[in-house]
Amino acid sequence: MRNANTTADFGGRQDTARSVGPVLAPFEDVRRIAVLRGGGLGDLMFAMPAIAALKRCYPDADITLLGMPGHAALLEGRPGAVSRIVELPYFPGVRPGHDEDPVAVEQFFAGLRGSFDLAVQLHGGGRNSNPFLLRLGARHTIGTRTPDAVGLERTIPYVYYQHEVFRALEVVGLAGAVPVDLEPRLDLRPEEVERAAQLTGGGPVVALHPGATDPRRRWPSSSFAEVALRAAADGCEVVVVGDETDAPTAEEIVRLALEADPTANVRSLAGRLTLGELAGILDRSAVMVGNDSGPRHLAQAVGTPTIGVYWIGNVINAGAMGRSLHRVHFSWVTRCPVCDVDVTQVGWTATRCEHDDSFVATVQPDAVYADVAELRATSLLLRGR
Repeated sequence: MRNANTTADFGGRQDTARSVGPVLAPFEDVRRIAVLRGGGLGDLMFAMPAIAALKRCYPDADITLLGMPGHAALLEGRPGAVSRIVELPYFPGVRPGHDEDPVAVEQFFAGLRGSFDLAVQLHGGGRNSNPFLLRLGARHTIGTRTPDAVGLERTIPYVYYQHEVFRALEVVGLAGAVPVDLEPRLDLRPEEVERAAQLTGGGPVVALHPGATDPRRRWPSSSFAEVALRAAADGCEVVVVGDETDAPTAEEIVRLALEADPTANVRSLAGRLTLGELAGILDRSAVMVGNDSGPRHLAQAVGTPTIGVYWIGNVINAGAMGRSLHRVHFSWVTRCPVCDVDVTQVGWTATRCEHDDSFVATVQPDAVYADVAELRATSLLLRGR
């Protein structure tokens, strides 16, 4: 290995036929692993195949996810590779959104420092997350690194345009882990399946999710309403899902659909479901249509066919990889539709104009619904729905 301020020397184990990048020799005597992955639901989904690979490589190790409250709400008590979840403190670039509380940060590290044999950074390019990870005092550290970030024991370069699942898998290859899955997988609890059955009727369900953190990634409500009307006319029950921030848009979609056809079986569950209940509804659905956001990735994880509406740049980083069960509709927008600034600039440090106009408004509902109909037939065939 080179020193901690360089990328890894890839002269070790080479399971390249089974991996995304070079696979180095596993570390010895690893019993406790920390994985740093903040962010939202989608960010957790991106990390899950890498966590599964770590568990296979180190089957006797306990894996602690350093994550968010939503991650804990979804994973705690659920069978899987993660042994426990520790909530991240507010910290610049790791868990932004509030002023840092130095006391809470120090308490976080005081409770964990020296507890891990291996610490894995799956959270961005490392400017903030690598120094954060190093404060854990783990015997070994791996992760990504931009040129201006602090080095870890083994790193790969952080290049923005890379699929997030593959990026994470390439990182854990530095610790000897080869892929088990190429997409996230989540097992449902019996009570989640039962609750989904209580919340829906006996016929086929089509789920819509209109939310996205960046408003430029949101498909217009009128387009979702058109898909909802077509699905309802074909005998489906349409449910619009999301968190409380998505509820106003969900209600708008329902209103538009019912104005066009008051008998349409379209309603909103946005803001009314726990994450486990959302997973159950998505599992119950024959097809899910959504923007590039966490619920689409969650639907994929429970095995439901999905149709994603994407801006072209986000397809590279977050689009579904297969096309038998998942379809992607995307726009080729490269400049802001209002001020014409180049929107292909990437990363957290890129300049962003002030406009929030949709990048995906040109995606046509007819084309999306054609895939809804086709994937619904596929779902009926494969899943008996």
